[in-house]
Amino acid sequence: MATIVVTGASSGVGLAAAERFAARGDEVVLVGRDPGRLATAVERVTAAGGREPAAFRADFESLAEVRALADQLRAAYPRIDVLANNAGGMVGEFRRTGDGLEATIQGNHLAPFLLTGLLREQLQGGRVVNTASRAHRHGSPDPERLAGDPERYSSWQAYGASKAANILFTAEAARRWPEVFSVSFHPGVVRTNFGTGRVTRLFYRYAPFLVTPEKAGELLVWLATTPEAELVDGGYYVGRTVTRPAAHAGDSALAARLWEASAKAVGN
Repeated sequence: MATIVVTGASSGVGLAAAERFAARGDEVVLVGRDPGRLATAVERVTAAGGREPAAFRADFESLAEVRALADQLRAAYPRIDVLANNAGGMVGEFRRTGDGLEATIQGNHLAPFLLTGLLREQLQGGRVVNTASRAHRHGSPDPERLAGDPERYSSWQAYGASKAANILFTAEAARRWPEVFSVSFHPGVVRTNFGTGRVTRLFYRYAPFLVTPEKAGELLVWLATTPEAELVDGGYYVGRTVTRPAAHAGDSALAARLWEASAKAVGN
């Protein structure tokens, strides 16, 4: 029985994956931000696996809450087999967090970067699966400007940059942490309540070609459970195929600079 921590587990891809892990008999640990949705997720995962999962609440726009979450997880689980960094979203307007960082890059990249680093000892011999996106093509992270620029803010570019950061983090983790296997993936354009603004939300709920959360969750579980010898450490997957990302998301020099800037930003 593996211990699986899933962030963003209270809805969408994370919840669908958590249900699949539970049905396999794994020990599933749910992490979410909204207490009500997290409680509903606990009920669904319990129904899927026959036993109640542990659940932890944390808002990734607070690095203090991420650190508290890591403390709780380390105290409860001496070993974590899989950390699925799935939490994330799009911020409609420029917002700087209490940590002084742009909210999109903090929630989607810096918080999981911090959480993963704090759990590195528990993850030795385990695996990290980072939910990225093809949207990474539309933005590139600037390691020197993690606080953001309200005059130049675009929600789509900020989201794309954060997803490119997920891919860069995965590749750099594979280089720096050989004891932890890391992959990232594009889950497809998933039918969820994702996005900002009425038109975007309607698109993500009703467009005919969208992938179901269950289908995307199945891919996450596949990446978490397929033998390492059949996968590429540091690889970016679209479906079950390792894929070359956009040039900026495959730039090893940018990955190294982003790592150092991220570590400084989170104080780790």
